[in-house]
Amino acid sequence: MTAERFTVEPIAHVVGGRTEPTDDYWGGSRAIVRIDGERFSPAATKGLDEFSHLEIVFRFHLTDPTDLHLGARRPRDNPEWPEVGIFGHRNMRRINWLGVSRCRLIKVEGLDLHVEDLDAVSGSPVFDIKPWFSEFGPRGEVRQADWTTQMLGLYFSPPIENQK
Repeated sequence: MTAERFTVEPIAHVVGGRTEPTDDYWGGSRAIVRIDGERFSPAATKGLDEFSHLEIVFRFHLTDPTDLHLGARRPRDNPEWPEVGIFGHRNMRRINWLGVSRCRLIKVEGLDLHVEDLDAVSGSPVFDIKPWFSEFGPRGEVRQADWTTQMLGLYFSPPIENQK
């Protein structure tokens, strides 16, 4: 297989919200996806307010590039979970450092998209924004490894300081 390369430029950046990537407690986190006003006008977001959710493609820009494991490893280094390969994870240790997050769209203000439950941190470059269409959700029976349910039990829980 020959390597194909292409250049991708951010169309937006995440502003506000979380400042450090963590494994859990993304629930209720709010941020703004600020679209580049030099290249886009507010017409680019016309009609977007009719959608409840967005899919955001972004770069894990804070990840240590030496922390890449192309083979198999245990999720979160938990010895009770099985080793799985790089493509059996959804973590930030990706070959191209790309993340995809489905988040709730709270409101649209010009080129600012106010979102909730986006698991990208402030400063993350955004490469694409897509409205969520329910027709693109999974078709047929959905199955997943048991360890994922255990691992993600607190992923979208509110931060601990909000649980008082």
